Order: sequence, then C-alpha cells, then structure tokens
Amino acid sequence: MYHHDSVDSVRSMDAWRDAFVGLHGANLITVADAAPWAGRLEWRQSQAYGIALCGGVRVDLRRERRHIRSDPRGTYELLVPLAGAARVAQGRSSGEIKPGFMGLCDMDRPVAFAHDDDFVSIALIVPGKEVDRRGMAAARESQVFSGVSGLGRVIRQMVTTLQEECERLPETVFDLACEHLLDLVCLAAGGATDSAPAEQRATVEAEIRRHVRRHACDPDLNVAGIARALGWSTRYIQEVLKAADTTSRDLIRRERLHLARTRLASASWAGHSISEIAYSCGFGSHASFSTAFRQEFGMTPRDASSRRASGPVA
Repeated sequence: MYHHDSVDSVRSMDAWRDAFVGLHGANLITVADAAPWAGRLEWRQSQAYGIALCGGVRVDLRRERRHIRSDPRGTYELLVPLAGAARVAQGRSSGEIKPGFMGLCDMDRPVAFAHDDDFVSIALIVPGKEVDRRGMAAARESQVFSGVSGLGRVIRQMVTTLQEECERLPETVFDLACEHLLDLVCLAAGGATDSAPAEQRATVEAEIRRHVRRHACDPDLNVAGIARALGWSTRYIQEVLKAADTTSRDLIRRERLHLARTRLASASWAGHSISEIAYSCGFGSHASFSTAFRQEFGMTPRDASSRRASGPVA
C-alpha cells in the first residue's frame, strides 16, 4: 500500500510523536512542547521504501535494545539535514551532522539522536536487507559522509528532489528511484568512489596535517571528525595517511606531544602544572601523556619544563 500523509496541521505534541514513532520505530523520546505547536512531519511510504521530512521541534531520542526487541524495523535511514545540526551516536561512532553532511544508521542497533527546533531534515528509509545485499553488511555503525561535492552532492540533491516530487510518482517509480539512490548511498558510505587521484594525495595530506595541527587540543579529534571537516570519506583519509607511512592516531598524538613540549618550555605556561598542560593538549591522563612524551622525545615532561625559556614561546 502506498501512503502519503502530512501532519503539518496537527496541533498537539502527542499526535506528532505517534506519527514519528510509526515511521522510525519504538524509542525513548523527549519532545519539547510549544504553543502554538510547530512540529512538522510529512512522509511517503511504499511497502519497501519511505521518505520523511521532519523539523520545527526539539527532540532527544534514544532507541535502545528493549525498543528494538519489541519493535524491530529491519531498516536503515539516511539522514539528510537541510538546516540546523543534530548529534548522532551509534556504537563507537558519534558526531554532529549538519547541511552538507549525511548520516546512515541501522535502526535495529541502539542509536541516540538529538537536535534543537531549528533542525530540518529528510530521512530516506530503506530495507536493511537491500543495504546488506549491496555489500554494506559490515557497516552496522552509523556512517557519516560528505554531501558537499562529488557523489555525495549528487545523493543529497537526489534525496531533496525525491522528497519534493514523491507525491507525483507512482509507487513503482518511487521504489525504482529509491533503489537507484540506495546504490549510490552504499557506494559513498563505503568510500568506493570517494577517492581523489593519487597526484592529489600530497594536497590532501597537507590539509589533514593542517587540520590536525589546528584542532590538536580537541580531546574528541579522530579520523571520522577529520573526514567530516575536509569533505572526504574516512576510508580515503586512511589511505592518504597510510601512503604517508602514518595513521590518524599517530599524527594526532605527535601533534599533541609537540604542542605540549612547546607549552612546557614556555614562560607563559609556567603557572600551569604538567597535568594541566597535558589535558589542555588533548591527553586523557597524566600517565599516558608522560609515557608518550618520553617515547617521543627521550626525556620526561618535567625535564622539558626545567628547560623553560625566559620569554614566551608561540
């Protein structure tokens, strides 16, 4: 059966919540009520695929194992933000998605999702078996990839157009469009076509190193965040660093260590303890910092601070 429903006119939080759960599955959701109610939810579904436009309401959602057991969906969702930003966490993957980026989540794995009332997005709902059939069975954790250029931009524009035109499409055409779109999504999420020519790797490597240098103090800095910021896939970032005989983890650690050595030698940081300097440079503990520092420079952090210059160091 083919559905087209709009709850733009619904003026209650409960009606919006019921429609939302019907689309995305049982969950623990907190919705910020407002008067007048401004929540927006429009969707179209066939027996296999669905697409939904949602926004205008502050949401904090968790779909936990108990919800999955009681209401398994067998679906993945591609989230395409149009405005605002949302925080998504699934498994070991977490981050913020906003216009220009897209997230692919398995709805039968625990997921957390939150956004403010300025967030507007389109969700493309696809059968999990179709995702697995296209070789993405291992991608059980959320995948975030760029929609700024290349294949990602094509996908973003196609999803937006499909949402705008879905009411005019017969069910068979709607499903066919979704199937072809899913082919492209799986390619982009897997990084199969998100790869620059080898001659561009030096430029990309320089961009990676520059980004890490600027954000070394961020304790959450990781390869996924680097990929989102630069508009490449995680896989390609890893390929570029492997060709440079390093990894994102080693590069981040080394930048933090060099920053820490500079601060330990700076008179302007003389009032800070070694632990405070370690934490300010993104390290999680004094012990791990001291061990890494000794391995990198052949001296202890205390030795480095004892050589402090008389003037400030950049």
